[in-house]
Amino acid sequence: MKRALIFGSTGGIGQAIAKQLAADGWSLYLHYDHNESAAQKLQKKFSQKFPKQDFFTLKLSFLDSMKDIKDILATIFPVNALIFAQGITDYNFLKDQDFATIDKIMQVNLVVPIKIVSFLENMLLKYDHSRIIFLGSVYGKQASALESVYSASKGGLSAFSKGYAREVASSHLTVNVLAPGAVDTPMNNIFDQDTLDEVKSEIPAGRLAQGSDVAYWVKTLLSEKADYLTGQTIYIDGGWLV
Repeated sequence: MKRALIFGSTGGIGQAIAKQLAADGWSLYLHYDHNESAAQKLQKKFSQKFPKQDFFTLKLSFLDSMKDIKDILATIFPVNALIFAQGITDYNFLKDQDFATIDKIMQVNLVVPIKIVSFLENMLLKYDHSRIIFLGSVYGKQASALESVYSASKGGLSAFSKGYAREVASSHLTVNVLAPGAVDTPMNNIFDQDTLDEVKSEIPAGRLAQGSDVAYWVKTLLSEKADYLTGQTIYIDGGWLV
């Protein structure tokens, strides 16, 4: 079976992943929180282009109660891949972040994804080759000032994946983190062009990553031949920080 649930499918990286997997023969759940029109546009495009595959949209907020989240997830058809491409940050000094903001970042980036994995584990273990892929960050290893909470949440994904992967490795359920560096997505619109140019100058590859650079590695990890790679964090940063 090739059916995946992509959380955050309407984001810059999420859309690139969805396009790659649809072209590779996967049926998809396209998760969104607020951007319903983008999710529906993807669904319509994929359904027309790949009529032998199934494409569904799935509205779910990571800030809802776990009861509500579980009720929604209990309605989906079985999947054998979870891809967590959602994520939020708040570029600020810690002292200027209120507790609600800190809680929100940790809940969306780390806590709820772990709980979703726990809830869907039995489904994933039914299949011969199941996958969990988290989108982390280079800042999960080399933390960033002004994004200390974000860095903690992404580092937590790597630590969780390393431990959880050992629990389920014998079942051919792999758990890995893809950790991009600077990616050319709307998330970087908070920075002016001079700042982005300075970042580019620090990257040995000479450019920001594209969503397709990340999507390639998602496709690779989803291969049935990738059963032996688990518990790893793969850094996709053009030689920048790690």
